[in-house]
Amino acid sequence: MPSVAVIRHVVFEDLGVWHPWFEANGWTVDYVDAPVADLGAVDPLAPDLLIVLGGPIGAYQHDRYPFLVEELKLIERRLGAERPLLAVCLGAQLVATALGARVGRMGHKEIGFAPIALTEAGRRSALVPLAEGPVLHWHGDQFDLPEGASLLASSALCPHQAFAWGEQVLALQFHAETDCATLESWLVGHAAELAQAGFDVAEIRADARRYGADLAKAGREMLALWLAERI
Repeated sequence: MPSVAVIRHVVFEDLGVWHPWFEANGWTVDYVDAPVADLGAVDPLAPDLLIVLGGPIGAYQHDRYPFLVEELKLIERRLGAERPLLAVCLGAQLVATALGARVGRMGHKEIGFAPIALTEAGRRSALVPLAEGPVLHWHGDQFDLPEGASLLASSALCPHQAFAWGEQVLALQFHAETDCATLESWLVGHAAELAQAGFDVAEIRADARRYGADLAKAGREMLALWLAERI
């Protein structure tokens, strides 16, 4: 039975629509809540797949959130072993950091549903199911492209939306995993950020209803395609 360990930073930013896919396909799923876990006791090489999820902090904020130091060590060990690693949003920024790339503020927020544009490499990748409709964006930071990585996607507001590093690492700035049926938890959990940046909660909620089912299907298809070549 294959296993996936999931590094989570806030409870409501979980595996979303990926979780039932893993269960239906016979995977065991174990969450590691990074802010409170004993990360030194976590073996990043034990699971068949490691997923690092998003969160509302910066990959560079080690002084405010010291657990990030230990989390980066886990990611670096996984990268060094060239084992399958899938990273989303903050997770992608942490992977980029571990690979020596800069992560910093964009100067604007990208929050809500909007399309991505696949590069030539992206059109040959598992991201193809996501090319037809909007994905969910929720970030104000961005990563530079790590040395040796292949850029897979961009958006109107962020040039680096996804990259592959070797054959075993996929990093997504956007969210393909979010279950839009539970997006209300995001709207509440990120209420201060949304209000400060002037985003319309009602519009995001309406777009979740409009695009959620198609995004869920595409997100699961992307996951299945990527894992089919690695596990």
